[in-house]
Amino acid sequence: MTPTTTPAPAKAFTPQDFHSGLIVRWCPGCGDYAILAAVQKVLSERGKAPHEYAFVSGIGCSSRFPLYMSTYGFHSIHGRALAVATGVKAAAPSQEVWVITGDGDCLSIGGNHFIHALRRNQDLKIILFNNEIYGLTKGQYSPTSRKGLVNKSAPYGVIDEPANPLRLALAAGATFVARTADNDMAHMTEVFRRAAAHKGSAFIEVLQNCVIFNDKVFEEYYGVKTRKDTLIYLHDGQPLLYGKTVERGLRLDGFSFSSVEASGEAKIHVHDEHESTGALANALAGLTHPDYPVPLGVFRQVERPAYHELMYEQVDAARKAYGEPDLAKLLKGPKTWTVS
Repeated sequence: MTPTTTPAPAKAFTPQDFHSGLIVRWCPGCGDYAILAAVQKVLSERGKAPHEYAFVSGIGCSSRFPLYMSTYGFHSIHGRALAVATGVKAAAPSQEVWVITGDGDCLSIGGNHFIHALRRNQDLKIILFNNEIYGLTKGQYSPTSRKGLVNKSAPYGVIDEPANPLRLALAAGATFVARTADNDMAHMTEVFRRAAAHKGSAFIEVLQNCVIFNDKVFEEYYGVKTRKDTLIYLHDGQPLLYGKTVERGLRLDGFSFSSVEASGEAKIHVHDEHESTGALANALAGLTHPDYPVPLGVFRQVERPAYHELMYEQVDAARKAYGEPDLAKLLKGPKTWTVS
């Protein structure tokens, strides 16, 4: 009989193992504290050591996040977090790379990087802190600010149509798209847990309160007193029901949803996060208060090869065909030219 050995159990980690020890400095009451705690909790459950993670951020209040993690981290420049994270994943594919960004950082100056990281299915966990305002630079309107908002950079009211982060992510081809809220720790933790397990581009929008410059912007529908009537939680394979007594639901009428009474005759739509086209996820992402309940949860999760996997397949094929690369030989090769 061949002797067997029992593998040593993986080290048990706690959320504190992922805390850098630095004093966390955000405004008292900021939703960022809850997001940080949820991420540290999820990482502590995964059996990976802190050095197996890398956190990359851009510029903004949320972008202080890597400072508070005992992982590898990079506090990069405005709007470029996804470009930097792409390089990290390409150079170190074994790292689990998380991107921390805000609605201004990601969707304004960083909008192009956002689109291309998602369409390439970069294996990144992207958390967008959406407070519908520029907080760090003191309250200018952002790409997600609502029409009519009066603030320092829009003294007569915002006239732009706000960007919808979920619809942008879906249109770009993200393979995991979700939304959660900073005042629902249990839900937020579960969404982060699922994103961490996903291979490919995982995008999570977090409705996050800025207590200084845009306080209570989501309160009318995500507040504790109202949420049962104004939020709808998405669960794969389950009907889209909501309300204090689960008395209402969403019915699919053509390419859009209608809110109807959940009577025995109503055909309540059953959520399918694996639907291949993303059309139903897009329809759900367009639902807004007060006409509809605001959806939270996983809108879409599908599988396709991650970018770094395809890239390294090409690298391996080239090595097999041409042998190991020799930089000196390349530089001294016959294909040279003279610039006069």
